Amino acid sequence: MIQINQCNFSYPGTKKKVFENFSLTIGKGGIYGLLGKNGSGKSTLLYLLSGLLHAQSGEVMINGCNMRLRKASVLADIFIVPEEYTLPSMSLKSFVRMQSMFYPRFSETQFYGCLNDFGLSADFHMRELSMGQKKKVYMSMALSVGTSLVLMDEPTNGLDIPSKSLFRKVVSANMRDESTFLISTHQVHDIEALLDHVIIISPQGVLLDSSVEDLSRRYDFLTLSPGEDTTDAIYVEPSLLGCKAVFPHKEGGEETPVDIELLFSSLTNGNV
Repeated sequence: MIQINQCNFSYPGTKKKVFENFSLTIGKGGIYGLLGKNGSGKSTLLYLLSGLLHAQSGEVMINGCNMRLRKASVLADIFIVPEEYTLPSMSLKSFVRMQSMFYPRFSETQFYGCLNDFGLSADFHMRELSMGQKKKVYMSMALSVGTSLVLMDEPTNGLDIPSKSLFRKVVSANMRDESTFLISTHQVHDIEALLDHVIIISPQGVLLDSSVEDLSRRYDFLTLSPGEDTTDAIYVEPSLLGCKAVFPHKEGGEETPVDIELLFSSLTNGNV
């Protein structure tokens, strides 16, 4: 379980606080989408959870351990896929050997299986790879290390449309029930179908912390033709076919698929 209690953080040399008295609890298991506008602190939150950054005050706790202590056993149970990174110039086999030293539950079989699912062979040197291919290697590693917490920052950036579809399939096929995935993204459509839970943050704190199942019970997400009644809508935005709208769910009515992008727009405009 992740517990963030009254966290305050700002980067050195700046007076602006990224987080001020920020609190959040994330349960064990499932795929969480972390959403927010630019500058809301999504990437910073992932780095705080990974132990790469430390809050000036407050607590960041993972499974009861304060991340400020940097316990080796806790760090070995977390894997982060940053948005930007440089992989070492070495053969794939050397890279696998190096990573397996740090992650005792790493599965080489699962790693090469993920690579195969992404359409990559097992015989190459890291310097030969494009940025998109390097990202596939890193994500294959994330799915194979066996950690209870996997953090992904904009994982679909740099992937073409077929690869984004593959990403969803590979994550779904290799997700362990006991693992928690926290995925930060601006590209909601890329991961929407994967999510069990949605967290939306802003500089003011947490705007939304809800399961997708609960959102489906609370709201209806509809595409309406021009002229259809939107009187009871919580939020309306124009679309090519007329408009998209969020309504309170009607008791006894059929539940609609959750439109997370529309919900995000509604929340950040103060409507939900």
